[in-house]
Amino acid sequence: MKNLKILKKRSWSKDDTELTLLSLPTIIWFILFSYIPMFGVVIAFKKFRLSAGHNFFYSLIHSETVGFDNFKYFIQSNDFFILLRNTLSYNIVFIILGILIPVTLAIMINQLYSPTAAKVYQTMMFFPHFLSWVVISYFVYAFLSPDKGLINSIITNLGGSPVNWYNNPKHWPGILIFMNAWKTTGYSMIIYLAAISGIDTSLYEAAVIDGASTWQQIKKITIPAIKPIIVMMFILNIGRIFYSDFGLFYQVTQRVPQPLFNVASTFDTYIYNALLTNLPIGKNAAAALFQSAACCVTILVANKIVDKIDPENAII
Repeated sequence: MKNLKILKKRSWSKDDTELTLLSLPTIIWFILFSYIPMFGVVIAFKKFRLSAGHNFFYSLIHSETVGFDNFKYFIQSNDFFILLRNTLSYNIVFIILGILIPVTLAIMINQLYSPTAAKVYQTMMFFPHFLSWVVISYFVYAFLSPDKGLINSIITNLGGSPVNWYNNPKHWPGILIFMNAWKTTGYSMIIYLAAISGIDTSLYEAAVIDGASTWQQIKKITIPAIKPIIVMMFILNIGRIFYSDFGLFYQVTQRVPQPLFNVASTFDTYIYNALLTNLPIGKNAAAALFQSAACCVTILVANKIVDKIDPENAII
């Protein structure tokens, strides 16, 4: 009872003011760029038309309501299955590799005896994270250019025929998967390496005394210790499984040329290209809202499954 009275009598303190001021920019950012724009989802259910002499909001409110017609147009379009297949397939591969490769590299670097070598390897792997896809696309084009690309020059010098990479779709799934892994592995590896560095070293010392090998230490100590981080990253990545890295698919492929449409088009590239055409904005909004709703459902289902299997590692 005394504790309850103390809590009730507690007044606003200087710490509360400082913490509120510290969080204020973030709160304002979310209000401006996350909550207020949510009003725009109404466009997905409208046949939006600008009214002469009136502002956007007047036009939006007085536009014809079409219900789920915009969603039907998107789902029943000829490209929907291709977009769905590519978006999900690539993301499933990205999620699997985004766990296996960084975790493996983090464990390997943690086993290095030389701190200098470990820092060098971390820096080298982390560097691609800071490069934009626009910059990377120029490097890729330097390698794959049909005329003066490095790879075609090597093929020609060895007596082969040059390959028109941007007109040959069979190579691009591997190229896109490789480029995504190359750019994102370093960032994920740092997260897992930080988790590994937080493991109590006395556990390893006790394991060595008991005669445990390096593999046994990794299997029985390291992996179980970083399991919560792995599960958390998995759930967060599942929550974006209907989204794609626009820069990867649009910039690296040089704006998704028609020959690569079946292997490089995703929901994000479709929405962007549709905005460049005369397609009504309501249909684009429906496609974007479909993405958001599908991702929301996916992350809740994934968290529910994790909660059933291992309740301690569920996020919600």
